[in-house]
Amino acid sequence: MSETNDQELLHTPLYDYYLEKNLKLTNFGGWALPVQFTKIAEEHAAVRNHAGIFDVSHMGEIMVKGTQATEWLNKLVTNDVSKMVMHQAQYNTMTNEQGGTLDDLLLFKFSDSHYLVTPNASNTEKIYSWMNQHLDEGIEIVNVSDSYGLIALQGPKAERILKSMTQTTLADLKAYHFLPSENFGNIEDVIVARTGYTGEDGFELYVQKKDTQELWKKLLRAGFIHGLKECGLGARDTLRLEAGMPLYGQELSEEISPLEAGVGFAVKLDKATAFIGQTALKEQREKGLKRLSRGFELLDKGIARHGYPVLNGNQEEIGVVTSGTQSPSLGKSLGMILINKAEAQLGETVWIQVRKKQIPAKLTKKDWLKELQNSNKGG
Repeated sequence: MSETNDQELLHTPLYDYYLEKNLKLTNFGGWALPVQFTKIAEEHAAVRNHAGIFDVSHMGEIMVKGTQATEWLNKLVTNDVSKMVMHQAQYNTMTNEQGGTLDDLLLFKFSDSHYLVTPNASNTEKIYSWMNQHLDEGIEIVNVSDSYGLIALQGPKAERILKSMTQTTLADLKAYHFLPSENFGNIEDVIVARTGYTGEDGFELYVQKKDTQELWKKLLRAGFIHGLKECGLGARDTLRLEAGMPLYGQELSEEISPLEAGVGFAVKLDKATAFIGQTALKEQREKGLKRLSRGFELLDKGIARHGYPVLNGNQEEIGVVTSGTQSPSLGKSLGMILINKAEAQLGETVWIQVRKKQIPAKLTKKDWLKELQNSNKGG
C-alpha cells in the first residue's frame, strides 16, 4: 500500500462517499481505498466483538456460462468443481503449468451451466486473459466487474443486522453458500454469500454498482444499535492474518504453489479431470515440499514485515516473512513465513532480521483465532 494521487487510481462505487468524509485514501492494487475510518484497532475489535463493513468492490467478477461450464472450469482450477451443489461457494486456486499460483479465488455455482468466478482485484485482467486463452467452444465468459459493488458485513452480529433488512431466514444459509437474488427494499437482485476474509461469521453482498452506496448506508443504519463500524484495509489485514488466511502477492504468487502456501485442502490431485499445473503439483507432493508456510510469534518487541529475512541459529537464511503484524486481539507480534521444510519444526526458534536487529521468533500453527476463542472461554 502506498500513497499516491487517487485521481490516477481506479475508484469503487463508494469513492464519492470517501471524499465527502474527507478520508485519506491509499493505493491498493491500483484502487483508491481507505486504510481506516477511525482507528485500525477499534475497527478490528468491532469485527471480533460486534460487526464491521468493508468496501471490497475492487474484487473482480467473471461470469461463466455454457452447457460444459462445470467440466471446463474443472480443467482450470485445483479444487473439484464437480462436487459443488447449487448455490455453493468454493475456495479455489488457479495454477500455471509449473504449479505456481495465478490467483486464489471463489467460485459460485448458480447452476451446472452458470458460475461466477471472483478473482483478486489486481489479478482480474490476468485471470480473465488466462481463461480466454484456454476457452473451449460453447463456453462464454464475461468480465462483469464494472457492474458490481461488493460489501462485506463481518462479525458475530452480522446475521442479526442483515436479518433486520430482509424477510429471508438467514439462519438456514450455511457457510460457503449463497442466495442468488435478494432484495433490500428498493435495492434488488443482490447476491448474498455467507463468506468472508476475517475468520468471523459474515456475508459478502454483490450489489449493482449504482446501488452500492445506498446499501452501505442502509447497513450502517441497521447496524448502529449493534455496534457496527466502517472498516478499512488496515483492519482487513489484521483480521485475515489472525485468521491465518493467505493474501495473494504475499503468501501466494506465481512462484509459490498452493501446497507450499498451506492451502492444499483446495488442491484435489486425484480428481477425474486433469487441471493445468496438476502434474507439477503431483511431483511436488510425491518428492516432498522444499518449503512450507508457517505461523510465527516474535519473542521480543518489534513487528516483522513482508520481505524480512528469516535466519537459523547459524545465521543462515532459511526463509522470508510473507506477512506480519501486531495482533490487536492477542497483543503480540505474529505473522507468516515461507521457510525451508527442513527447518520448519513447530515450536522451534528462528531469528527474523527486523531492520538492524535480529529478533527471536517461535514457529507456530496459524490457529491464533482458536487461541483467542479459548482465552475468551477461559475469561
